[in-house]
This record gives sequence, C-alpha cells and structure tokens, in this order.
Amino acid sequence: MKSTDHKIFKHSLLLPFLFVSILWLIAIVEYTLGISFSFLGVYPRAIKGLPGILLMPFVHSNFQHLFSNSVPLLVMGAGIIYFYRSLSYRVFIIIWIISGVCVWLGGRPSYHIGASGIVYGLASFLFFSGAIRRDPRLAAISLVVVFLYGGLIWGVLPIWPTISWEGHLFGGIAGLACAILYRDQGPKRKVYSWELEEVLDEELENSNETNDSPSANKTDDNLYWSNSSSNANTN
Repeated sequence: MKSTDHKIFKHSLLLPFLFVSILWLIAIVEYTLGISFSFLGVYPRAIKGLPGILLMPFVHSNFQHLFSNSVPLLVMGAGIIYFYRSLSYRVFIIIWIISGVCVWLGGRPSYHIGASGIVYGLASFLFFSGAIRRDPRLAAISLVVVFLYGGLIWGVLPIWPTISWEGHLFGGIAGLACAILYRDQGPKRKVYSWELEEVLDEELENSNETNDSPSANKTDDNLYWSNSSSNANTN
C-alpha cells in the first residue's frame, strides 16, 4: 500500500514539474534571443487571438510573472493529481479551454498572456470541491488553499490595469463549475467505523419502533383471533 501511494505521489509531482519546466524553457528562449511571444496570447474577439486560447498559458511577461505562477502550479497541480486522479486531467483541460474561450469572448482588447487562469481554476476547484464533498481530507485541502492562496481573491477584481483580471475571474468560474459538475465523481468519502455503528443503531431503533407500534399489535391480535376461530370450527 505504501509503495502504491509512493508511486502515485511521484506521478503527481512529475507532470506539473514537466509543465512548469516547459514554461521556463520558453521564457529562457525569449530572454536569450531578445524576442517576445506575447502575440501568441489571447486577443479578444479577433481571429488573430484565437490561437491564444491554447497558447496563452505558455507565454509570460517576465520572470517574476512566471515565478508567481510556477509555485502554485506545482503545488496545486500535484494536489489535484494526487487527490483527484480520475478527474485531474479532465478538470485541468476544461479550466484551460474554458478560461481561454471566455477571455476571448469577454476580455479587454489587449493581449492576455500567462497561466494565471489555470492557477485560479485549480485553486477554485480544490476549494469548492473539498467543501461540497464533505470529505475531511478534501476539506483540509480547501483550508490549505485558503491559507496559502487566499490573497488570490483580489486578482479577480479590476484593480490593476496591467493584470488580466478577466483570465483570473473566468479561470475561477471554470474551477467552480468543474467542482459542481463532478461532485459525484472522483474520490469517495471514507466511512469510519463509528459512523457505521450509528447507522446500525438508528436502523435498530426504527425496527423496534415499528414492532411496538399499534398497527403491529393490531395485526397480531387479528392473527390470534383467526387462529382461535379456526380451532373452534374444527372442534
């Protein structure tokens, strides 16, 4: 069991690490060659901006921008793969596509770049999914997300004109939608022995109440009267 958990943990770290490594490789190429791939971002309501729906997460304005996205991508990417293995890839892709499409439809007329939409989507999914499922383990993940990244909430407000708050907002909405859509799929809440005992005790009480009810006693009396009449007739 421990060996399996160890393999799952390593797997959950590997894919986010590879994804973030690609982002850093692209940023290093830009810096080394003195070029910018910003034109590959989403430009709302323009044909030239459509490729950005897929390419936007790979382009960042500078290393500070990239670093601010790298850490949460590693942490929450590993978290969603480890705890939501059967859903993680679907959720990741849905957040990626939906946030990009919504930015293209409703964003300001400027190039929108960066993986922040995915970051906000993952944070939103992990928080709301843990709250909806009423699973202590997943609820703990929700609290960790709030503790580490609670400040992300300010990023969905149009406070800083140079930040794509639209990408943050739509990413968060996509994460919430995934949490609701897949609320009955994925990891199941562990049922503890004391919970089973409570269920059995409740069923036993209901059974005793049924046996002691007047209707049950009336049925017994009718059966006794019928048997007595039958014996009398026979005699």
